[in-house]
Amino acid sequence: MGLLNILTSTHYDVKTKILLFVFTVFVIFFSLTVHECSHGLAALALGDTTAKDRGRLTLNPFKHINPYGTVMMFLIGFGYAEPVPINPARFTKIKSRKAGMALTALAGPFSNFLLALISVFFYRLTVVKMYSATSESLFNVLDVLNLFFFMMAIMNLSLMVFNLIPIPPLDGSRILNIFLPERYYFSLMRYEQYTSLIFFGIVFISTRIFNYDILFGIPEAIFNGLYKLVSLIF
Repeated sequence: MGLLNILTSTHYDVKTKILLFVFTVFVIFFSLTVHECSHGLAALALGDTTAKDRGRLTLNPFKHINPYGTVMMFLIGFGYAEPVPINPARFTKIKSRKAGMALTALAGPFSNFLLALISVFFYRLTVVKMYSATSESLFNVLDVLNLFFFMMAIMNLSLMVFNLIPIPPLDGSRILNIFLPERYYFSLMRYEQYTSLIFFGIVFISTRIFNYDILFGIPEAIFNGLYKLVSLIF
């Protein structure tokens, strides 16, 4: 859900738009920061200190935010952060550099999945508490928290799904590397700028012109599955 959609929507009152605006800004900056920091931590665990040496192992969002990717997140609901520098030549704790790159790439989407899972847990908790709320003020607070955790879960699942698409320069292309012969992989890498532009163009056209969010259906389905799983616990 991009900020442009929120601000121009006729389905929300002013109070709700303000809440959605604040929540969206927080979730975008926090989730992108955790995503990129996770790449760096995974690389560090494999022996590469490049991200650490450049000050990227931090939860300070200004160390990770890419201006263009952030604007895209705000306007149309998907985007990217400044990639964490990783040097596979410095992987000293794993023999295969391809496997090391795949693991460091997977760390980002996996961090988004964990954030989403935690958010679904608290979303379910607020739902349960809302049914037993003893006052209207408590119900309203729980309702706001419920909205926040829903947005946190959905946006992190969207980031996960988006980044797992096997198109350069997304994380999915690095994961795909482990299954492809190097000559094919590097052939794909040569056209990285073109494939990414084509993909971004398709998503933009589908969301802004045809009003169809192709990146929402799968995250929503995963959210529903996680919610049913958490519901089995309490």
